[in-house]
Amino acid sequence: MAHNFVPDAWGWITSLPPFSQWRTNTMSLCICATPSASASSQPTSMTLSVAKTPPTQPSYLTFSISANYREPIFLWTSKPVHLKTKAQQSLDEQDMVQLFVDIVNQVLWYGPDNSSKPSFRFPGAQHLHGGSFSDAFNIVFLSLAFLVCIYEAPRDLRRGCLDSLRTQLTSPKCRGAAKTLVKMLGANLEDQWMQTMNLAVTNWMAEMRSSHHAPRAASPLFSYALQASGLWKVQLYCPVIAMGMEDPAAAAAQDERLLFSLTYQQLEGVVQLAYKTVRRDNWIDIEVKVDNIRCDVDPLVSETLMAERGYGSEEKHFPSRVMLQITPMQQTDVLSVSVSKSSDNPTHEFGIEKGFEGSFDPPNSFGLKASVTESLTLAMKPWKFEQSVHGNTATLNWFLHDGMNGREVCASKPSKLSLLQPRAWFRDRYSNAYRPFTKQGGIIFARDEYGDSVNWKVCGAALGKTMDWEIRGWIWLTYWPNKQRTSHSETRWLEFRECLQLPLTKFP
Repeated sequence: MAHNFVPDAWGWITSLPPFSQWRTNTMSLCICATPSASASSQPTSMTLSVAKTPPTQPSYLTFSISANYREPIFLWTSKPVHLKTKAQQSLDEQDMVQLFVDIVNQVLWYGPDNSSKPSFRFPGAQHLHGGSFSDAFNIVFLSLAFLVCIYEAPRDLRRGCLDSLRTQLTSPKCRGAAKTLVKMLGANLEDQWMQTMNLAVTNWMAEMRSSHHAPRAASPLFSYALQASGLWKVQLYCPVIAMGMEDPAAAAAQDERLLFSLTYQQLEGVVQLAYKTVRRDNWIDIEVKVDNIRCDVDPLVSETLMAERGYGSEEKHFPSRVMLQITPMQQTDVLSVSVSKSSDNPTHEFGIEKGFEGSFDPPNSFGLKASVTESLTLAMKPWKFEQSVHGNTATLNWFLHDGMNGREVCASKPSKLSLLQPRAWFRDRYSNAYRPFTKQGGIIFARDEYGDSVNWKVCGAALGKTMDWEIRGWIWLTYWPNKQRTSHSETRWLEFRECLQLPLTKFP
């Protein structure tokens, strides 16, 4: 197992001694190390190095990541960081920004489409202060080291270091720094960044699967939460290959092209909840409504590659269930919780057909045969929404139901008969006029139909406090055949959990 190093790249670079005091032309920091395979062999490591050129009065510095064997193997080298004067003895703030921008662009270069990728530009000096920039620098560097390890490092070093690097990237420190990073990137580059990272995770896990090795936890799921006045937002990304199987014993797709199409996809989810607080005489009303819930399954490779090695990007999973749990963490302050939606009481529409058959027997007798037939029609929408309460936790559930038999899709398989029917609801599901998805195969639950609210009554003594709330959720993705003739089906799921705050200090 890899040693659990915590490389502080920012702290190391900014603490380097003056250039004139270096005993050699280079300085190095260990990123991760693997134990030796035998007592006679040397342990290997991946290091970050900085070199000055020329050695005596340097005019620029270069940073590199290398695999250290008997001779170092250079895996990545930065653009030169030019010094402003020959007398400069350390890197200043502007130099660190230049290096940061270079690393971000190097990460994006590993994405699925690096030919038309826009260059990242540093957003402004407001991000340099308060300690947030140093945290963002470290998570960017760890991301680059993770990608370099997957794509460039020798196999023995890769297996040893990846678990350590992934553990660092999913640590609480990095999760906090991620909020700063996504603000710097902006929404479009954030999406490209996550595609790049999830493509790397997918390639790594596919390699491990082909060699019959299962990657260790932690989960590759990346999520973060933001809050503004009256709004909570949770954003999450996860490669489909990293999601758990609903049936762990289910066999993987045997068709290699189908397996490729199902593997190289990622889930992107957004949960936006609007909240409002109203002060009453003896208590405080807290209302939480669904603003937007969006789930999309997007390809991680180009459509050309997806068509060459797979069956195209439309042969993919679709969202089949979403569940949210909203919980106030200060349980003693809560008086009651109420939901706004009743349990369903669906209307059954009956159509009755009656037919009479009469016949005359011999003259003194009369016979009448009557037959009555009934047909039952039940009108239902494909998505069913339910609310429930357990303790002070409110649960919101969205289920997709099979249009033919009414069963929950995430907990069932298509019947053999429906697989043979070209007009089954799941066939050509992204072009069908009655599809329960968007054209791209995602879902959107908005205020128009799913904006039902949950209300908590909180005791008046909580006024002036800041309440902590937990948003916990699960998303299920299901694959049923779209255009291909196959009997393969599967359901995957993921879980996320974020904590947010609600101040009870100001009221409208």
